[in-house]
Parts: sequence; C-alpha cells; structure tokens
Amino acid sequence: MKLSAHPLWLVGFRPFFALACLSGLSLPVLWALLFSGAIPAPATSFSMIQWHAHEMFFGFGWAVLGGFLLTSTKNWVRVRGYHGYSLMFLVAAWFFERAGMWFEDAWPPLLFRISNNLFLGAIIAMLLWTLIRNRKSDFYPDNYFFLLILPTFLVAKNLMLGTDYPQTGWSMALGLFRMAFLVMLERTLSQFMKGVFNVSILGNPALDKAIKVLGLVLVFESLMPPQLSGWIALLLALLLAGRFIFWKPHLGMRRLDIGVMYLGYLAIVAQLLIDFIRQIAHPEWPVSLSIHVFTFGAMGLIIPAMLVRISKGHTGRKVAFDATDKLALRIMILAFVFRIVATQIYPAGYMHWIGLAALCWFACFALLAWRYIPFLAQPRIDGKEH
Repeated sequence: MKLSAHPLWLVGFRPFFALACLSGLSLPVLWALLFSGAIPAPATSFSMIQWHAHEMFFGFGWAVLGGFLLTSTKNWVRVRGYHGYSLMFLVAAWFFERAGMWFEDAWPPLLFRISNNLFLGAIIAMLLWTLIRNRKSDFYPDNYFFLLILPTFLVAKNLMLGTDYPQTGWSMALGLFRMAFLVMLERTLSQFMKGVFNVSILGNPALDKAIKVLGLVLVFESLMPPQLSGWIALLLALLLAGRFIFWKPHLGMRRLDIGVMYLGYLAIVAQLLIDFIRQIAHPEWPVSLSIHVFTFGAMGLIIPAMLVRISKGHTGRKVAFDATDKLALRIMILAFVFRIVATQIYPAGYMHWIGLAALCWFACFALLAWRYIPFLAQPRIDGKEH
C-alpha cells in the first residue's frame, strides 16, 4: 500500500483529530511547566503569553477546526474532498509551524515567517477553493460567513505575534473561533436533538442570521470603542440566551454527550456577559478571565464530544458514548471548575489550580488519543472507503 493511500490520509478529520488529541494532551501541560518556571522558556521575540495563546488557538484549535472543516465542507458541497498527498502536506506544514514557534529566535526571520503562515494559508486556500468552486451545490446558503472569517484568521494570527497589536490579534482569534462555534452549534444541535429525542428546536432564520452578523461584528471588537463593543456583546448574549430557552435544554442536559454542548453554548453567553461588564463597568477586570471562560468552557467542553462523535460516525461505528468517553467529558468539566471557578474562589492557590487544570486536559486528551487514534488509522469498519 502506498503511504498516501493509508487510511489516515483518506479524510481530513483523520490526521487532524489525531493532532488535536496529541496537542491537547501536551500543550497545556507544557504551558503549566513554563508558567511555573519548572522548565526554561525558549528565547523568542514574542512573550510566552503570546506563545501560549497562539499555540492553543492556532496549534490545537486549528487542528480541530481544520479537521472539522476539511470533512464538513466536502459533505456540504458533495465532493470527494482533500486526501492523500494534500493532507500529508498540510500535516507537515502544521509540524513546521510548531517547530518555528519554539525555535523562532534561532531561525532567520524569513524562514520563521514562512513556517508561521504556510499551514494556515494553505488550508484556508483549500477550504475557500472547495466552497467557491462548488457553491452551486452547497447545502448551506449561509456559508458565505466562512468566506469572510477564514481569511481573517491569517490577519489575527500575524497580529497576535506582533509587537504593535497583539491584543487585537488574540481578540480577533477568539471572535473568529466563537463564530465557528456559533455556526457549528446551530447546525449540529438540531440534528442531535432530532436524532436522540425526536424533537425539533427553534430554527428562526432571522434570529440565526442576526446572531451570526453580531458575532462577525464582534470579531473586530478591539477596534471599536469599549462602550460600543460592550453593548453589542450584551445584545448577542441576550439573543443567544433567548434562543437557548427554546432549544429544549431540559432534554439536552439529560445526556452528557449532548449536555456538554449546551454547557459550551452557555460558556459563550457567559464570556460575552463578562466582556460586557468588563468594558462598561469594570475595566480593571483581567482579560484572561473572559478568554479562559471561552477556551475552557466552549472549546474545552465541546471539542472532546465532537471528536468522539465524528471519529466514531465517520469510521462506520455507532455513535454511542461509552464509559471511557463520558469519563473524558467529566474530566474536562473538572478542568473548567479548576481553571475558572476555583481560581476565583481561592486565588491564593492559583498555581495549583493551573497545574490541576492542565493535568485534566492531559488526562482527557490522553484518553481520547489512546481510544481514537487507532480508529483514525484504520479503514472504516462498514466497508466504505471514506
């Protein structure tokens, strides 16, 4: 068998969900060690805070988002999708970027700039080509939102590591990931609730579009006056909270695998409310609280459930969460408690809470890696090719 024909390279989610598991178990622990001074930080022109934010958004985050979009876009427009050497190139570029982020100080500036933009530039170009070339067969007419947000990730990435506007960069990155989650939750939760409980949840096109438009506007919140962006954040939070009531949470929360999706949705609402309060009334509040409510609450809770569901369903297995899967989800809920709740209740133990939260990420993604990387590297069990 040719290497490019190996099952790992058949569909985008296979290699990138494997990378998501490996980076999810390693990056938070590495950050905790750097933050505590247990290991020396590499000499770079950017700070370790910038390194941490970049790697969680564009290392771990884009391993997940890249795998999801490479798989879903082909389904949306009904094409074969990228596979083989195309995926091998993207994975190599992803590793090239990780090396560049660690050894930046020892590399020529041009080489670092290439390493830092090759993966994201290539995968965005490939995704845009898929959506634009096959737009007539696109199942979702609102995919133009992806045509807008995907190129903006490149802007956010380069601003994040710069010396002039790093805050604008991370704010844009958070806003862009928030947009991706809003679109994904809108499309998937209705399917899950219909499949599990045989119920329909509110799908109002005007409300859904208003939510996405406001989400898109808030990508650029750092460029607005704080009062304006604060009130827009409040409006979006209220619209999301109102829609949440009609999404039958009393049913969804009965199942852990769907309940964590609802909790992730609420984390987005909470993050927006925190931003509103901080920008309108309490500018002294640390920005890190808002960021970590999103990264631990939305990304941390939703992504493991999504990895399990897609890894099983798209390899021909029944989508059912067993005891190991549920343990991984509970561990991530505990990570949220340690990082967000415990640090506010007992700030004197901050370093201990950071370490425990990092260990929870390690344990969760170690379980997922042990369980699902073998699935991702094997042929589908139902006999289908991909």
